[in-house]
Amino acid sequence: MSVVGQSDIERLLRVRTGLRRFLRWSERQSDAAGITPAQHQLLLAVGGHPDPSGPTIGEVADYLVLRHNSAVGLVDRAAAAGIVRRTPDPRNNRIVRLTLTAAGIGKLQALAQMHRDELAHLERMVDALRQALDRGRTTTAHGATPATADD
Repeated sequence: MSVVGQSDIERLLRVRTGLRRFLRWSERQSDAAGITPAQHQLLLAVGGHPDPSGPTIGEVADYLVLRHNSAVGLVDRAAAAGIVRRTPDPRNNRIVRLTLTAAGIGKLQALAQMHRDELAHLERMVDALRQALDRGRTTTAHGATPATADD
């Protein structure tokens, strides 16, 4: 295994700093839109779910890496704020799905537009780091090419 050089560590610092700045910026945008950062993440989880019926609370918990009871509390607060609603699954009334209200759609659309440019900048930075790290992995200290998960 090759040694990580100073330039790799500096690149990692730049990426981590960039990620933290993006997250802080994103939190401020959520606050300015009148919702919490967690509610913004919830809007993304509901709006980005591939099933048009919406995700279950369990699926939202998985997306947000939360315990089920924490996701329930977040959904309760978001429903009280009028940005999501619980709806019965059209195929199974025992399952509850989450959908966005008109207000939730409006907030998600506005925040998504603001995030698009910031994400493009962040993607360029992550791509540059990935390329640099890939170059560093092409040879080991012994000159052999290491196996990858794709091999």
